[in-house]
Amino acid sequence: MSIEKYTILGNNDTRSGFGAGMMELGRTNPNVVALCADLTESLKLTEFKKEFPERFFQCGIAEANMIGVAAGMTIGGKIPFATSFANFVTGRVYDQIRQSVAYSEKNVKICASHAGLTLGEDGATHQILEDLGLMQMLPNMTVINTCDFNQTKAATIAIASHVGPVYLRFGRPKVPIFIPEDMPFVIGKGIQISEVNDITIIATGHLVWKAIEAGKALLEKGIHADIINIHTIKPLDADIILKSAKKTKKVLVAEEHQVLGGLGSAVAQLLSSQFPCPMDFIAVQDSFGESGTPDQLMDKYGLNVETIIAKAEKLLKG
Repeated sequence: MSIEKYTILGNNDTRSGFGAGMMELGRTNPNVVALCADLTESLKLTEFKKEFPERFFQCGIAEANMIGVAAGMTIGGKIPFATSFANFVTGRVYDQIRQSVAYSEKNVKICASHAGLTLGEDGATHQILEDLGLMQMLPNMTVINTCDFNQTKAATIAIASHVGPVYLRFGRPKVPIFIPEDMPFVIGKGIQISEVNDITIIATGHLVWKAIEAGKALLEKGIHADIINIHTIKPLDADIILKSAKKTKKVLVAEEHQVLGGLGSAVAQLLSSQFPCPMDFIAVQDSFGESGTPDQLMDKYGLNVETIIAKAEKLLKG
């Protein structure tokens, strides 16, 4: 597998991939319904609402009620996609998700846009950086964080067939599209971007493309990075991670999340029990975000290509 085969195919936001996936599901699966907490346009559900008005439910700014309604709909055989900003559909309604969805094992798909620092100018109150941790701690919950438009569309379609609670996280800004449109989305299976020997770089969400860019830059320096796209945080693909770590013996994890509780924590827990090795983490270092453009914030908090390169080189030097 070669990193060179991954090139920019276009640019679009991952939330639009969700909207495209919902349109396809609307036309192919009559049990799929959409619920929204007064953010129809932001969640890219306007077209779904127009084409399937009888299957769209505007719940207003009442996220807790929306989760309860979604859980109830599953009893009648519906597959509800409950949507809002990541901050509001996780932290604000954690009790309802825990009791009515996860504990009850209801077939609810919690779909969250505007996650992480790349929400941008809305600032720290909206930039949730704890959601992956909150969701993966819940028993029965599958947790997915996609990297581009094509992967988000494929994931949206895939989770409709998965029986059980799912948290699907995506974002607001336009980002490079680099995953082939026809690449299958398999829940719980990572994607090997490149397969070499020097260092393992594991990335998720918006950091996957940055890891690829860093991998190409490292290659020019004679460093061969084994890059893995982990789109499913839970269940974690232990096999692909352990295979790479045992080969390179150095692991770097990159994510748009707090350093505590996200993908890095999950990988560290896995490796500490099965293959301890040197690790480092690219994530927000236990702080809240702030107002700024997505690029400004990603640079300020070190979620960029330059930091990936620097930390990879530091790991290799020991």
